[in-house]
Amino acid sequence: MTDIIREIAFDTETTGLEWDKDDRVIELGAVELINHVPTGNTFQTYINPGRPVSQDTIRITGITDDDLRDKPGFEDASIVDAFLDFIGDATLVAHNASFDRGFLNIELKRCGKAIISEDRWVDTVMIARKKFPGAPANLDALCRRFDVNLEARTYHGALLDSQLLAEVYLELLGGRARAFDFGGAQSNSGTLNRTQAATRPSPRSASIPDTEKATHAAFVETLREDAIWTKYTS
Repeated sequence: MTDIIREIAFDTETTGLEWDKDDRVIELGAVELINHVPTGNTFQTYINPGRPVSQDTIRITGITDDDLRDKPGFEDASIVDAFLDFIGDATLVAHNASFDRGFLNIELKRCGKAIISEDRWVDTVMIARKKFPGAPANLDALCRRFDVNLEARTYHGALLDSQLLAEVYLELLGGRARAFDFGGAQSNSGTLNRTQAATRPSPRSASIPDTEKATHAAFVETLREDAIWTKYTS
């Protein structure tokens, strides 16, 4: 039986670019993947960072200080605990993972929570650069490469970007053919396990009406020595 792989495609939006200084997370978005395929379970929340959002962030995301004024801080249980419950012990898949990991872990430290260790992260930028050396590896470029629809991406958003990332990640791993589910028929050795059909305990009698049997017998009788089977019997 194939093991179930649970991963979370994950993205943050932030006040700026420097997690190790004073910038903070303003949005979290996450998409659950089972065996690399989105399940439909998602997580999204806006966060009051307690500081102004940079003009660059507003231009890219459309999120303003007014949008976040009435939102809880990251340390609120409705944010941090709900997010940690959602991800559980899954691997986090992020595009340029060091950026998102830095912001998430500094926020977790501020709350007195354990950080997410580096071995629990998959970086799709690194996968893309290895797979397509020299080619652009940003999310937009990969979406175009794999024909992932970008029409909804007027602004960057953590949930939307996580959903796009989930599609790109599957393509980077080999595409939808990799995710076909054979209902447990595929064995670890790669051979197909077939279930033996049940044998009927006793032969089933033919349900032919007596009138048809009589008609058939009469027809056979007319063939006599011209019947084809007489040529192959002694």
